[in-house]
Amino acid sequence: MFKAEIKSETLKGLVYIVSTLVDEVKFTISPEQMSLKAIDPAHVAMIEINVGAKAFVSYEATDSEIGLDLDKVKSVLKLAGPSDNIVMEHDEAQGRLIFRIGNITRRMSLVDTSSMNDPKVPQINLSASVQVGIDQLQKGIRAAESISDHIALEADPEGFELSCEGDTDMANLRVPVAELKGLKADTKVSSLYPLDYFSNIVKAIPAGTVVDVQLDNDYPVKLLFKLADGEADVCYFLAPRIESE
Repeated sequence: MFKAEIKSETLKGLVYIVSTLVDEVKFTISPEQMSLKAIDPAHVAMIEINVGAKAFVSYEATDSEIGLDLDKVKSVLKLAGPSDNIVMEHDEAQGRLIFRIGNITRRMSLVDTSSMNDPKVPQINLSASVQVGIDQLQKGIRAAESISDHIALEADPEGFELSCEGDTDMANLRVPVAELKGLKADTKVSSLYPLDYFSNIVKAIPAGTVVDVQLDNDYPVKLLFKLADGEADVCYFLAPRIESE
């Protein structure tokens, strides 16, 4: 069984972040948390999210799985105002998830999860770690979007930099160590990443969030951040773009 009540803004933040990669997703539910792992069709990026029971207004669950079409969930979210709560209840007999928002009830058919595999989360140690406000990352994305289809992330003991170079133009955003929330970088490290993937996830992260950006030379970048007042952990991996000699 699964029955939970959650703030609409919390659910919206989670759904929009996952939908940057996939249209359908499997939620694994336990008495302690709701979790998911998803990888995009091109295997360029993956995401893992663990939402603790305390992220919900109320939460009752036993071990189960629920498959959802995220576009349908977004249509439900459009019915809710920023201050509304959404009640979700699994109707196991009918194979549906019931959403209640005030006096509105929406019954949604579930997606078959039998063909949805759990991707393996990479276990990699990256030498640099940068804690930066999402507003800085979003600012760097805005500067890069009209110039190139890839973006370089660089960390060194003095700060963090986002940069891009096109055929004729260049842009970069330098964040000195004094303006960061934290920095661990013994030497300079940098990698190139596809801008569309990086932009999509950065734009979906709520304002005020601090992101832990972990990177190394020509390795995937790992973005770690929290949602739902710290009760939901998000881990996002993006593969590097390796430039041929």
